[in-house]
Amino acid sequence: MDSRMMNLKVSKLQCDEIYCYVGKHQKELTQEEMDDQFIGEQYVFVPMDAETKLIPCFRLGKRTSQNARSIMVELSTRIVTRFQLSTDAFPGYYDAVDRVFGEDVDYGVLHKSYENEPQEVHRYSPGRIIHATKRSMIGEPDRKHISTSYVERQNLTMRMSMRRFTRLTNAYSKKWENLRAALRLHFWQYNFARVHESLRVTPAMEAGVTKHIWTWEELLCGNREEKEAA
Repeated sequence: MDSRMMNLKVSKLQCDEIYCYVGKHQKELTQEEMDDQFIGEQYVFVPMDAETKLIPCFRLGKRTSQNARSIMVELSTRIVTRFQLSTDAFPGYYDAVDRVFGEDVDYGVLHKSYENEPQEVHRYSPGRIIHATKRSMIGEPDRKHISTSYVERQNLTMRMSMRRFTRLTNAYSKKWENLRAALRLHFWQYNFARVHESLRVTPAMEAGVTKHIWTWEELLCGNREEKEAA
């Protein structure tokens, strides 16, 4: 993915985060463990091309402005076109987008308000959405395309595809490095080897990154397109 996801032409990009944890829940951390960046709550920052469904990169870590800026910096090195960006209302995004892209992006935020339900009702999931507001932050984003629906659906695919993301089980990741490795395999398989239901090809094929559906053998032993070129 690192070598292939270059010079991408994107027009609409959605970015969201998905929660998980490593080792133990955040509330169970000791005082000494609080400063450890590799244990407790973790977030996967996931950008997705709304048209090709391609995921060019990801970032695993705490939900911080630093990680939001890091994913934006990487996107700026991979995408060569001006595009419309949509995110949720996490405050770290605005500063990151402004610092990295300046006025060279059309940026909109989808702010969702949730119903205040009793804690036991939404202990493991957000409350019911009662209102969503679209805000234009930078440039001139098309309001009808300010959305995170596609990337949120991909987050569901992640939870269904990787056991360590399943809630209320003991299958959570015990090591941060193992979680990152699982994410790398998932996104490779999602981009290059899994035919998207609506596209009828893989996201990498739709984006012009590759011309065929990859196999696990190609991942391990080398890509046939590169062999043919050689």
